[in-house]
Amino acid sequence: MSSGSKRTRSEGPFTDVVTANLKLRNPSDRRVCFKVKTTAPRRYCVRPNSGVIDPGATVTVSVMLQPFDYDPNEKSKHKFMVQSILVPAGASDLEALWKDAKPDDLMDSKLRCVFEMPSDLEKVNELEAAVNASSGARAGALSTDDTETRRLTDECKRLQTEVEKLLDENHQLKDEGLRMRKANQLDSSVSRSSAAMLSKDPSSRSLPSLLVVLAAVFIGFFLGKFVL
Repeated sequence: MSSGSKRTRSEGPFTDVVTANLKLRNPSDRRVCFKVKTTAPRRYCVRPNSGVIDPGATVTVSVMLQPFDYDPNEKSKHKFMVQSILVPAGASDLEALWKDAKPDDLMDSKLRCVFEMPSDLEKVNELEAAVNASSGARAGALSTDDTETRRLTDECKRLQTEVEKLLDENHQLKDEGLRMRKANQLDSSVSRSSAAMLSKDPSSRSLPSLLVVLAAVFIGFFLGKFVL
């Protein structure tokens, strides 16, 4: 008995049931009994997994991979083996035939399951597209950030200029206040000097008057003596 392929092919992603067909052909002139075994029985549903093939006939076996999370480390563990044995003439109990079969009577064909994910080129293209989209978004964000930064810088410069103007005005006001205080102090001292001088003037004016009175008294006194 021969199988149509030495390996089964399953294409991902494996989110749904994936079916592959095996064609088993009997080139002999005797009936052949077969069984299909796998190293991962929980992953596959095989229909039919056993049966009899008439001479020269072909049987199609459906191998259905159940949905699962693909693990690259697991792909080498999925293998199949098709065992076959010639059916003796008049044999009807196939279970007894398999049970009593000798190792030399058994024939087997080993199959390997190949998992096909999207091609590397498609992955590269998807990665490049994602990188380009990310770069474009990042460039847009950087452009927006640059504009905002320039605006904030200009605003800071404007505020700094206003602060410098206010400081200059403050210094000018301080200088003007200092000059005004000095001028007020000078005016106060001048006023006090003038007041002092004015306060001395009456005494200076009264001194000649006193002298005149004294002179008149003396003159009158002497004139009185001469008259007498």
